[in-house]
Amino acid sequence: MVNKRKKSEFVEHINVNRKILHKICHIYGADKEDRQDLLQEMVAQLWKSYPTFSGKAKFSTWLYKVALNTALYHVRKTRKQKLSQELMENLYLTSQGRKNQETFEKLKILYQAIGQLNKIDKALVWLYLERKPYQEMAEILGITKSNVSVKLVRAKEKLMKIYERIQ
Repeated sequence: MVNKRKKSEFVEHINVNRKILHKICHIYGADKEDRQDLLQEMVAQLWKSYPTFSGKAKFSTWLYKVALNTALYHVRKTRKQKLSQELMENLYLTSQGRKNQETFEKLKILYQAIGQLNKIDKALVWLYLERKPYQEMAEILGITKSNVSVKLVRAKEKLMKIYERIQ
């Protein structure tokens, strides 16, 4: 049984890092209901896995790894991989604030392009946009730092081709 202190620590960690969870939900959830389900799945999986958090890495790194793996499983399970128009608007409003229409349209196209990448490339690009260091990306995704570099270059190339095609 988990003691109250551990439970309190967990809740505090989740509250401090809740924006990460919401961003992952916006990237991998197809609509509002799907994002809410995904958030619940991620928190449940984080709680279930919390005893394995050793403190060797930052909590946020561990959280990214568990949450991304949960999101990837969720996508496979539900087969929902396209981002909806509502998702584009919510991502725009939550991450960018108010911008002009041209910027919104470019951002919308970028997120549509990201939505067409495979699961790993999507995660890499998202972590890159979050300005995560390569070492942290490697830890989150369970691959080597050099593999992150190679995969990220390829993912960016794919993303540019997709972006140019749909623009």
